[in-house]
Amino acid sequence: PALPALPPLPPQLKSIQHHLRTAQELDKREPVVAYYCRLYAMQTGMKIDSKTPECRKFLSKLMDQLEAMKKQFGDNEAITQEIVGSAHVENYALKMFLYADNEDRAGQFHKNMIKSFYTASLLIDVLTVFGELTEENAQHRKYARWKAAYIHNCLKNGETPQPGPIGMEGESFADAEREEAGSSSVHSGTTPSSSSTYEANNIPTSNYTGIHIPPGAHAPANTPAEVPHNTGMVINTIQPAPQNIPLVDPSLYSAQSAGDVRLTPEDFARAQKYCKYAGSALQYEDVSTAVQNLQKALKLLITGRE
Repeated sequence: PALPALPPLPPQLKSIQHHLRTAQELDKREPVVAYYCRLYAMQTGMKIDSKTPECRKFLSKLMDQLEAMKKQFGDNEAITQEIVGSAHVENYALKMFLYADNEDRAGQFHKNMIKSFYTASLLIDVLTVFGELTEENAQHRKYARWKAAYIHNCLKNGETPQPGPIGMEGESFADAEREEAGSSSVHSGTTPSSSSTYEANNIPTSNYTGIHIPPGAHAPANTPAEVPHNTGMVINTIQPAPQNIPLVDPSLYSAQSAGDVRLTPEDFARAQKYCKYAGSALQYEDVSTAVQNLQKALKLLITGRE
């Protein structure tokens, strides 16, 4: 069933427009991620302005959309349990990031990968509905936003971008923002008056050579990003990248739980979280991440230590 329509977005709430557009794009393919994109937009919008009539009207319609989705997917664990939802959104964001990172490192620069970098950064924003970001996710978000703007600028100026996390001090992002304000190349259909795909003030201009971004060698096979309809580009299907399966620690096979290990409720919650992450990774056929998380859970349950 179609969701209730939203009224025009009030200018005060401009900063949530791309999260809402991402939700729309993912409605059919990834309804859970779409749901949390709307929840993030709702929470952020309430903080910005819940008083003026047009904002109240907009946010109450957005609330109706969330309620409709809850009814529709109410039996889905990822909607009813935050820990499952959080793992699901995080895996999807990482999947997009790794796809873009693989393309970047292979020197394949195109609009689809720029969009994947940018969407990954939006989805990491969404993770804040579950609590504070991990240091790693915060770094991924900064890097993805910076990469999206940097590659976009290079292609626009006819320059060849440099692959990987090279240091680009003082890179100007105002151009990308201005250009995006008048075009709809990354998110088709945005209105010129209120569109700015790259939030220039959020993009760091610091040197990135010191940041360790792991190569995306184990990115899942199919990319979630779609080419915006108005570009007329054809992207070949991405072949599954070879997976680097981590070795299973042989001592875990033979380990017996030491009699005096007392597991706290926090230990059980953490072990449960690792199992959820593993389950979510398997949905994307990401064996490597699944094995790593299951090993962490086993080690914690057997030894009481991480």
